[in-house]
Amino acid sequence: MKHAYVFPGQGAQAVGMGKDLYEHVPEAKALFEQANEILGFRITDIMFAGTDEELKQTKVTQPAVFLHSVIMAKALGVKPDAVAGHSLGEFSALVVAGALSFEDGLKLVSKRAMAMQAACEAQPGTMAAILGLEDKVVEEICSSIDGVVVAANYNCPGQLV
Repeated sequence: MKHAYVFPGQGAQAVGMGKDLYEHVPEAKALFEQANEILGFRITDIMFAGTDEELKQTKVTQPAVFLHSVIMAKALGVKPDAVAGHSLGEFSALVVAGALSFEDGLKLVSKRAMAMQAACEAQPGTMAAILGLEDKVVEEICSSIDGVVVAANYNCPGQLV
């Protein structure tokens, strides 16, 4: 039997994610602690017991989602025949497939997150996922609003960001 795994991108975060792995799987705890050292701050404190506001900062969210995905896969002993990832999830997929080390993957994700955080701070904005409307309807609504409001990601039929 063949196994394929797909890893999520930013937006899959939730306070408490990974805490059960940390508390019950020694290998997972070791990887989380290694991540704390690599990042230079205790991301686990934010992941396990931080606020939604702290966790949704891009510089935290991206490494947190990456860590949860990769550490869960490693804890489960996942041996995929194929992997894929949505946006940030591509990095998780590369690590789980063995194409990128855990350390290098985390360092890349952290640099990516810091660059995206800096861009957000330089040009504040927000995003919203719109579900269930035709693309054309969303595009018309965006064009009717003053300022820069655009359809940016056409994720799939019925979901546009």
